[in-house]
Amino acid sequence: METPKYKTALIVGAGEGLSASLARLFAREKITVALAARKVEKLGALCRETGAHAYACNAANADEVERLFGLVEREIATPDLVVYNASGRSRGAFVDLVPSDVENALAVSAYGGFLVAQQAAKRMLPNKHGAILFTGASASVKGYAQSAPFAMGKFALRGLAQSMARELSPQGIHVAHFVIDGGIRSATRPDPQDRPDSFLDPDAIALSYWNVLQQPRSAWTWEVELRPWVEKF
Repeated sequence: METPKYKTALIVGAGEGLSASLARLFAREKITVALAARKVEKLGALCRETGAHAYACNAANADEVERLFGLVEREIATPDLVVYNASGRSRGAFVDLVPSDVENALAVSAYGGFLVAQQAAKRMLPNKHGAILFTGASASVKGYAQSAPFAMGKFALRGLAQSMARELSPQGIHVAHFVIDGGIRSATRPDPQDRPDSFLDPDAIALSYWNVLQQPRSAWTWEVELRPWVEKF
């Protein structure tokens, strides 16, 4: 029973929180890390800590995504592990939503996921090896009031992941979607004193990603739901 090995990871939509936890975990496992975000200035400390390389990229722009993969290939190596962690939101009463804002939210949450995954798959298929992971949310399976654009984007991303898993798994590419069903703990969102562990620990989420990546191909998971013990579902 062979455990998959990965050498180069690309995290798209990088920032603090889950992306940072993933970058630290991958670095500890001796995986070279590339980080992509619209604003790379915020990634300086994380790059110094993990040895990661940072790249500016708008994930919803096809040319920029293709350029991103080309740069990572030339400057590091072809990524065999890609995480799509970007998402777009536009909240408000349904009749008050601004169409251009909704279009942008869908472009980041879903279309960007397609663009990144397509570039990744093209490079992984010749070797019949690789993993593409998508970060979902409660909105991936539940459309909340005044949050239609986020639900639309996350539902679409989940459908993309499911379709890709069915097509690419037989060709050696592990595709997985993670439903993060709850708030993620951060410095600005700590657990309330009377409800410890009521937010998801980003390091714990990252560990679940890693556990999925370690699955032998005879027992692959395509979707995982993660939530705090107090979360209703």
